[in-house]
Amino acid sequence: MTSVGRRIVAIGAVSAGIAVAVGAFGAHALEGRVAADMLANYETGARYHFYHSLGLIGVGLAALFLGTRGVTTDDRSHSSPDAAEHRAGLGRLRWSAVLMLTGIVLFSGSLYTMALTDLRWLGAVTPLGGVAFLAAWALFAWAVFER
Repeated sequence: MTSVGRRIVAIGAVSAGIAVAVGAFGAHALEGRVAADMLANYETGARYHFYHSLGLIGVGLAALFLGTRGVTTDDRSHSSPDAAEHRAGLGRLRWSAVLMLTGIVLFSGSLYTMALTDLRWLGAVTPLGGVAFLAAWALFAWAVFER
């Protein structure tokens, strides 16, 4: 199961790199080319993108930690309550990562696209990403506190 944690950390690291590139593009290429309110939206998208990339890395590290603790080899071969709890915690971490990534796409992606295209109706998509972020953090907390 630690491969799940490694994948999540890697995805978070790639996402953080993309967030830096997108943020730099916004800071250097968009100033003076898009309206000030759209530039502010773009910057908000980049900021939340980076925060949640770090969140993905944290979820992945928690999955690595959980994957190396709490269940012995004997527990995994039987359907013990500890093994079931362990799998549930890793499942919550997996879903937390999926929801953080979904939030990045919906929240930050809608703000980036809105700023670049001036399609203001995309602002209706942004809160869906916010809900995904909230659910991701709740699952992360649940997975960590339960152990």
